[in-house]
Amino acid sequence: MAGAFLCLIFTAYSFLDYRRKKQEWKKKVRKWYPEEKRKSAISVWGDKYDASPSSAKLHQKLQTANLALLPSEYLGIHVLGVLVFFVLFNMVFNLTLLFTLLLTAGILGASHFLLFYLRKNRFEERFNEQLSEICRLLANAAKSGMTISQGIDLVAREINAPAKDEFKRMSYELKLGVPLEQVLRKVQTRNTSRDFQLFAATLLIQKKTGGNLASTLETMSNTLEERKVLHQTIRTMTSEQRFISLIVPAMPIFILLMMNNIVEGFTDPLTTGPGIIILVLFGSGIILSFFLIRKITNIKV
Repeated sequence: MAGAFLCLIFTAYSFLDYRRKKQEWKKKVRKWYPEEKRKSAISVWGDKYDASPSSAKLHQKLQTANLALLPSEYLGIHVLGVLVFFVLFNMVFNLTLLFTLLLTAGILGASHFLLFYLRKNRFEERFNEQLSEICRLLANAAKSGMTISQGIDLVAREINAPAKDEFKRMSYELKLGVPLEQVLRKVQTRNTSRDFQLFAATLLIQKKTGGNLASTLETMSNTLEERKVLHQTIRTMTSEQRFISLIVPAMPIFILLMMNNIVEGFTDPLTTGPGIIILVLFGSGIILSFFLIRKITNIKV
């Protein structure tokens, strides 16, 4: 049973890694060849849902979490998860239909919440990791005599995603005649981190008052690089604790399922009044321990 569970995890990881590489390849190929429309009925429905206003909120969440998934694909994964967990709990672990439905809904709901909770600022984090390189590119552009608008256009061509898309949008707006301050204010509403606020304020102040922009950006680039190294060091030192916060809640559930598979009717007492109280206390303890561990390991630089 443990081997099958590990194989399931490895298969899911391999599929996600394959899909990530496929998405990167599609982005490269799309520059030279037009994108082909999907043909199947499910794919057509997915395209319609992705284009509908009802998917806008989910699309924004996926973008903020820096997940390369369409809203229809995300919902499709949840539908597949319902089928997999239903078969696993009902047929493999011999749980009753009620427990199967409750446990499936609980796991998928918790997975949805944890995914966006743990990755709620991933877009900003990835963006901020590129700020030191962005400052270096803008400093080199200033040294060569380029304006800030030309430097932003250079960054849009040279930098990788996710900053690439933002700077492309900034470059297009500047070419259309939108003032630099207005362009930066729009990006600040999407990226509220302190590092980007400082970066935007530096560009605006230098544009209004003048000064050695190249020297200022080089100093900021070095500072941001040091902050990035320190942040990565802290994440490495606290990685074990963050991993424990995910494993500890899953262990009792797995043990309970194994015992129910060995001893018939092992989970029947949990349907009684005292059993429900124990389940509520157990769930509350798991949630509390998770947030406490995450709070302790969340060291801000």
